[in-house]
Amino acid sequence: MNEREEKDRADFSVGRVTRFYVPLLMQAFSQSISYPLVGGITTHGPLGVNGLTAFAQGQTIMFMIGSLGGGLVMTGMVHARTGGGYLAFRRLNFIMMAALLLLQCLPALPPLDSLVFSGALHLPPELAAVARSTLLWGVFMNASFFLRNVPMVVLFNNLQSGKANAATVLRILLTLALAISFPRLGLVGPAWGLAALTAGCFFEFLVTWWFARPYVHALMTSRQIPWHSRLDDLMAAKRRYLMVLEQLRFTLPLSFGSFILAASPLAIAVFVGRAADAQTMLAIHYVTIGVANPIGFAALRMQAVSIAFPPAFRGDRRMLYYAIGTGAVLGAALLAFCTPSLANWYFGVYQTVKPEHLHYARGAVAMYGLWPMLQAVRARIEGIAAVRKLPAAVMAGQITYLVALTTTLAITLYLGVTGWKMSVCAINTATVCTTVAVYTALKVMSRRKER
Repeated sequence: MNEREEKDRADFSVGRVTRFYVPLLMQAFSQSISYPLVGGITTHGPLGVNGLTAFAQGQTIMFMIGSLGGGLVMTGMVHARTGGGYLAFRRLNFIMMAALLLLQCLPALPPLDSLVFSGALHLPPELAAVARSTLLWGVFMNASFFLRNVPMVVLFNNLQSGKANAATVLRILLTLALAISFPRLGLVGPAWGLAALTAGCFFEFLVTWWFARPYVHALMTSRQIPWHSRLDDLMAAKRRYLMVLEQLRFTLPLSFGSFILAASPLAIAVFVGRAADAQTMLAIHYVTIGVANPIGFAALRMQAVSIAFPPAFRGDRRMLYYAIGTGAVLGAALLAFCTPSLANWYFGVYQTVKPEHLHYARGAVAMYGLWPMLQAVRARIEGIAAVRKLPAAVMAGQITYLVALTTTLAITLYLGVTGWKMSVCAINTATVCTTVAVYTALKVMSRRKER
């Protein structure tokens, strides 16, 4: 990376940050909106909205396993800025992909499948079969996410978030086309919903890889030397091995924390599945979180912004104020789904929620209104922790997230709170606790590092 790019990364201005963030926001929004789009394919199958519940729970386990590689993008943004660092990151990404895809297959095989889907998730046989199949065939979709990590990191490190976003826009357009055409062709149900998602994800990877090619070429050209010996090759191999180990040590706390964070939807399913009118409450949770997640993930992209524009001086809170403002705007956009016309069309017509349950969906979205701001503030401090190479602080926050979420769910279940209220309260509470935990851990670890 040249000096001009480094300067751009260091100098904060609202315009410069916004130009970097808006493509990331659109990318996160587009990625997450794929799931409610294919919800229309899934819910029009023979199982109706309950088919979406089983489909979502199968994907929840898939994402939970895939999240063990959740620290890879932040690792690449910190370490893959040279040719050697890029090669080490690519090797680490492949190793983790192979191991985790094998791990993903295990819960879909007997006897673990019955223990997970019928036992822990309390699904009836027909829904357990759907969740199991979604998890097993979701291996291909998860593979595309890992493959995309490498070119995406290259684009982010060259401040080319717009190109990464363009690839995602093309993905969403393909997914939208499939979401419209599949039902017209009679291709409905969870299996076809997964097929539509997988096709879009692989298409995005290919486009991202194409956009990243010139930047990868520049990285590899910069590391070439005019002459080398066999000893040079041996020393280079040793350096690559050490770099992989260094990156692995950096990514493990982030990945472990991401795994804990990804377990939260499973925790919600376990508790809400034991509340009154469980199937209805789970369906309301999944259709409303499908609306909230795109905006919540867009707010969480503030992590990458915080890495690209770290504090310029002690006490620099400009990114904090930017995160609060951005989160407030995103929250206001989310509240549009509380309006009767949009709520009746999306939840009632598209997602086939029964008319008598529509007020549950509108109430849940209203309670999610503050969540994007909470997410943006949390993401900002997590990015700072990554820049300071203190990933354990991020992991501490993510452990806190699961503990706070589970505790809130247990308390609200004991108090007899309605199922959809349980999930929204738990998610908001856990996000606040995560932010406090990362701030605290970062402060303690920074003091120890100074000593």
